[in-house]
Amino acid sequence: MSTPAELLEVAKQAAAAGAKVLAGRTAEGLDASNKGAAGDWVTAFDLAAENAVREVILASRPGDSITGEEHGTTRPADPTGYRWSIDPLDGTTNFIRNIVYYATSVAVADADGVWLAGVVNAPALRRVYYAARGQGAWLEEGGTVTRLEGPDYRRKGQILATGFSYDPAVRAEQAQALAGLMDGFADVRRLGSAALDLCMVADGTHDAYGERGLNEHDFSAGALIAEEAGCWVRRPRLTSPLDGGPTDDERLDAWTCAASLELSGKFPL
Repeated sequence: MSTPAELLEVAKQAAAAGAKVLAGRTAEGLDASNKGAAGDWVTAFDLAAENAVREVILASRPGDSITGEEHGTTRPADPTGYRWSIDPLDGTTNFIRNIVYYATSVAVADADGVWLAGVVNAPALRRVYYAARGQGAWLEEGGTVTRLEGPDYRRKGQILATGFSYDPAVRAEQAQALAGLMDGFADVRRLGSAALDLCMVADGTHDAYGERGLNEHDFSAGALIAEEAGCWVRRPRLTSPLDGGPTDDERLDAWTCAASLELSGKFPL
C-alpha cells in the first residue's frame, strides 16, 4: 500500500512535467481547435502536457489507472486500485490569450475514491499548490514554502469566485442566479480556472468559490488542497470516469464549492 506522501511525490513530478510543457508556450505553437462548445478549446499544449504527465506516472506506477481530460481512461491488465486524475491545462482559454491563470492539475485516489494527494502547478504564476491527505496544504512560491490555512471568515469585503458554462442556456440560468449567490459578498471574480480558484480559497485570496458543471479533473486536486487547508469543501458525487463518467445533466446539476465553514450555507444544495 502506498502512503499519501509517496503518492504526492509522484504527483509533484508529474505536474511539474506538464507545467514545463506549458511554460514553453508560444503563440505560433498553440494549434488551437474547438472541442464542440463555443468556448471549449484544446491546444497542442494540452495534448503534449497530458502526455508528459502520463509518462511520469507510468514510469513510477505502471499498475495504476489514469483518467485524463484529453486522452480518456487507461487501465492496466492488473490494476492496483489507485487512479490518477489529470487536467493537463486547466484554463485553456486563458492560456490561448496569454492570461496567467492556468495550471496543470494532478490528483490520485484510492480504490474507494478517497483523494490522497493533489498538485496544481501554475507556471505563469510560478506557484505550486499541493496537499497529501492528513498532512496539510502547502504553497511553494519563490523558493518559500507556506502552509495554507484558508480564508479569514471575519474579513470585510468578501470575494466570491465562480465560473460559467459554455452552454448558453445553462449560462443564462447561472447569470440569473448570480445575484442571489452574491448576497453577503462584496464582489465576484471569474478567473477561468477551477483548479486555481479552489487553491485560492485555500490560500485565502478568495473567501469562497462555487460553480456548477465541473468535471472531476477540474476539481480533483484543488478540492483536496482546499480541504487540507481547513476549508469546508463540497465535491460533486459524479459517476466515475472508470464507469463512463457522468452525463451532461448529472454534471450540470452538481456544485463544487469551497469556503470557510461559516460561509457554507451560502451555496444551493
